[in-house]
Amino acid sequence: MNWRSTFVATICIFFHLTLPVLAETSGLKDEPDLSRAIAPENDEFDGGFSSLEGMLQWAISHSDHAKLRNTAQNSQHLSASDLKKRQGDIKELMNQLKVPSDAQLMQIALNDLNNASISSEERHRALEEILVFVESIDNANDLHKLGVLTVIVQALESSDNETRMRSAWILGKASQNNPIVQKQILNLGALAKLMEMVNSNGVEEASKALYAVSALIRNNLDGQELFYAKSGELILQGILSNSNTDVRLRKKSAFLVADLAVSQLESENKEEPSFFSNPFFMRSVVELVKSSDLDLQEKALIAVKSLLQLRTTKASDFKDFCGLDGALEGMREGLKQLMAVENVSDFARDLENLLIEVELIFQRKLQQDAVSGGHDYLAR
Repeated sequence: MNWRSTFVATICIFFHLTLPVLAETSGLKDEPDLSRAIAPENDEFDGGFSSLEGMLQWAISHSDHAKLRNTAQNSQHLSASDLKKRQGDIKELMNQLKVPSDAQLMQIALNDLNNASISSEERHRALEEILVFVESIDNANDLHKLGVLTVIVQALESSDNETRMRSAWILGKASQNNPIVQKQILNLGALAKLMEMVNSNGVEEASKALYAVSALIRNNLDGQELFYAKSGELILQGILSNSNTDVRLRKKSAFLVADLAVSQLESENKEEPSFFSNPFFMRSVVELVKSSDLDLQEKALIAVKSLLQLRTTKASDFKDFCGLDGALEGMREGLKQLMAVENVSDFARDLENLLIEVELIFQRKLQQDAVSGGHDYLAR
């Protein structure tokens, strides 16, 4: 961890050197309000600095504020030549300041994770640092080369739930819309472990694991096949049909159902998995349309819309077994009341438009099934 102390010391030196110039150029007066520059409650250093400003804020929050005020006040008495000299010193220091690259910082975090003697807090901080870095697709693509992915996948089996949760979060972020990383993570066998974590009693762990599963198999046919082979649909149905399940998990599950159905629609020649047309599975999705949570209602409607467009789902099952027409009518009545509420009226109108679209697809499917049924009868 020595690099952190050295880096912070350098930043603090930089800050104390630049404060007189900042005081002069930004109009800092006799009683500068340093409280505005104090770092937020969640120390930025724990998650990595996103900018030089963040570094300076951290330096301020870890400095003696009385001395900073004196320095700022004294700076007002500097002559123009002194200020110019100070600016030259700043430029020279900036040229000398060598900030480690993202790859180097990820390697340091990896070394921490491989150090069995560090505390849980230090391990969590290392994971948080990696989480920040994988926001960049270039950094995400470097994870496997640096050996980070292997360690993160192994961490999914940690006895510490915070470590498991943060590791799943990293894998989800790294694999999102990234086929290269998706393949690497799948090859490391992470999907099965993540699917097990979705059943965790800890809501945060289960939520981050489901997020990772969704990101890992999105637009990835190999990942989807593996998900189906491990009965992933049963996990989704269990979450969707259990009203006691945390609403965040139900939203993520409905979103994943819609995503999988859309992927199936885009692969016209691919055989549809049988669970899509299972009436019990379909009903678990339709029931969410009756939810009082508008966001969940929206995700459920999108999922229903996608399922209705599949070849193997039957309109009669949606109507007779799932009660879709009644669910849509009940939702329509609820939206009428919400349109009179100012802060949700726009969202309610958007939902009504989506509802109308779903009704049209539903009616068209009913007609198509009726025609198809008539042809089958005549053929017999």
